[in-house]
Amino acid sequence: MNLITDIQTTDEFESKVLQSTKISVVDFWAEWCGPCRAIGPIIEELSDEYKDINFFKINVDKLQMISSKYTVFAIPTLIIFKGEEVLTRIQGASSKDSYKKTIDGFI
Repeated sequence: MNLITDIQTTDEFESKVLQSTKISVVDFWAEWCGPCRAIGPIIEELSDEYKDINFFKINVDKLQMISSKYTVFAIPTLIIFKGEEVLTRIQGASSKDSYKKTIDGFI
């Protein structure tokens, strides 16, 4: 089951990520990005495993203002937020174990 929400607007990003009290993992991606598509199933598996964390996707081509604000210049990039605070970022494709280790450091 896919528990990842596609963020479509800056208002939606603000309300669902920045105003949330939960940890949010945001996957910055693009349709044309091969590594982004490769990690997609991994991110879906993580969203199934971590029920207390919100998972979101942001298409960098559609929401360039958010990507620019958080200096996402290479994709895939995962940014882990707690409200407005950026806890960490992971740039480039990685393994499921690597993502889990990073996420586990914040829960």
